[in-house]
Amino acid sequence: MTDAKGLLRFITCGSVDDGKSTLLGRLLYDAGMVPDDQLAALTRDSRKLHAELGDALDFSLLTDGLDAERQQGITIDVAYRYFHTSRRSFIVADCPGHEHYTRNMATGASHAELAVVLVDARKGLLTQTRRHTYICGLLGIRQVVLAINKMDLVDFDQVVYDAIADEYRELAQSLGIDRVQCLPVAAPTGENVGSRSARMPWYDGPCLLELLESIDVAAAQVGDFRMPVQWVNRPDQSFRGYAGTICGGSVTRGDEVVIQPGTQTARIERIVGPGGDLPSASRGQAVTLCLDREVDASRGDVISTALRPAPVADQFNCHVLWLGDAVMLPNRTYLLKIGAREVNARVMSIKYKVDVNTQAKLAARLLELNEVGYCTMGLDGDIAFEAFATNPTLGGFILIDRQSNATVACGMLDYALGRSSNVQWQHVDIDKVVRGSSKGQRPLCLWFTGLSGAGKSTIANLVEKRLHTLGYHTYLLDGDNVRHGINKDLGFTPQDRVENIRRIAEVAHLMVDAGLIVLVSVISPYRSERRSARELFAEDEFMEVFVDTPLEECERRDAKGLYQKARAGLIRNFTGIDAPYERPESPDVHLLSSGRHAESLAQQLSEQLLARIVPSYDDEDEPAR
Repeated sequence: MTDAKGLLRFITCGSVDDGKSTLLGRLLYDAGMVPDDQLAALTRDSRKLHAELGDALDFSLLTDGLDAERQQGITIDVAYRYFHTSRRSFIVADCPGHEHYTRNMATGASHAELAVVLVDARKGLLTQTRRHTYICGLLGIRQVVLAINKMDLVDFDQVVYDAIADEYRELAQSLGIDRVQCLPVAAPTGENVGSRSARMPWYDGPCLLELLESIDVAAAQVGDFRMPVQWVNRPDQSFRGYAGTICGGSVTRGDEVVIQPGTQTARIERIVGPGGDLPSASRGQAVTLCLDREVDASRGDVISTALRPAPVADQFNCHVLWLGDAVMLPNRTYLLKIGAREVNARVMSIKYKVDVNTQAKLAARLLELNEVGYCTMGLDGDIAFEAFATNPTLGGFILIDRQSNATVACGMLDYALGRSSNVQWQHVDIDKVVRGSSKGQRPLCLWFTGLSGAGKSTIANLVEKRLHTLGYHTYLLDGDNVRHGINKDLGFTPQDRVENIRRIAEVAHLMVDAGLIVLVSVISPYRSERRSARELFAEDEFMEVFVDTPLEECERRDAKGLYQKARAGLIRNFTGIDAPYERPESPDVHLLSSGRHAESLAQQLSEQLLARIVPSYDDEDEPAR
């Protein structure tokens, strides 16, 4: 029986050259999980790459499969291995130790129940040891095996071992890791790996393999019933069920449930498992639930017990581990995925970032690669959630960059903000349609984007003058003018540019709601922020106008002398010089300004605009203008 104690998922982690891959390779070897052909290949590769070892085997080659890993002697990507003994089955993730690959380590740790942390006996606890331990604690791993490796290089000295073990236990306790088991090992020769070592008689505990076979990581099956809907199962008109994996509590036929984040309730009519109908199901089981009535439920919703439903909110405090190469900018919109639900999200503020060496809380305005921050997160819709410490499935999330679709962060929800539930939309009877109709126009936002000196403000001003002459109600929001007032506190760093555009977009949105035609003239260099601005408006209320002027022409004009100052180094973060401008990929209007007068471009835009802002009336009701 190979799974007497069930499957154990664990990771090996620690600093570079602490011997993680060697230890794991030796563990596989001692467990009898290296087939003859693989052993022959290992022997051949060891002699080829490490002739100085003689007949000794380099066990790290069993897990370091990438050429770059073998050439550099380090782990780069997470290597997953399955093995078993007569007592248990295992899935182990060998995580890289280099700081640059911390995000790979976090990926492995997110699925683990236990961590085997390696420390080089000669070096003791290093920065990366502390960083990995902190991330393990952050991701909910509450049990660690500390393998103090390379004991042969310190003459199997118990004093060295005890000092490192005591220091690590103190670190783990400060990070909320309450169970730490230590053992001394020498991975290449297998001392205390697959069998107990006679060279360290002062250690009377189990070897690593015995420890992994016997360790108990089973979590108490507590909590209320929760199941994120992954798929609406409707093979034909006679069957409709909601499929997912139960992530909390248990459910029985006849139980009353609620569909969240809404409030619809129903009772469980059937519970269908892989083998047929079940009377009940509990945490970890994949089932399809059939309800006794039709409800509006879809992928991303959460089915919860109606007695104690999950909290619902759209603003949270949370820990964020930044995984992206580009810095995290507050107020930039990202895609947040939690369970099977996806919503737009932005980091509203960074309360502090954490020094992983000392756990000190440091002031921060942005997060860089591998940094951890405690943040306030705002979503554009409600989600059902639980604190990560209570339910990792409903409390853990990732952030996705909306331009590249790359995963740029993982996070752990802590609690919802009170204002999330206390502040509600107030219904009003007079809306933007009524306000616009009273003015004889359709509300609209024209968003002019382009380099400094491209002619945005000039063209926007000419268009507004023409609209005003025709009797339309307009307002021009110019980027420079706004910085004299509501955005006076902002500079030109990337994070300030993001906040600048967010505020302008919100003001423009209010003006459109007032029934106005709003012309926004602002560089807005980032596609992500222009997209976020567009998403505030209805589909037909926003026009992106790209005033496309070559950089050389903008510099030639340079009416304000800004390019000259930027080239001289007197102005920093100047768009087009030392800060990027991301050209629109598909603007609603593309104005090529080279060789054309602003009046001609304004005339072209006005003709396109008039067709959109005149409201539809019956002929007899159309007001005279």
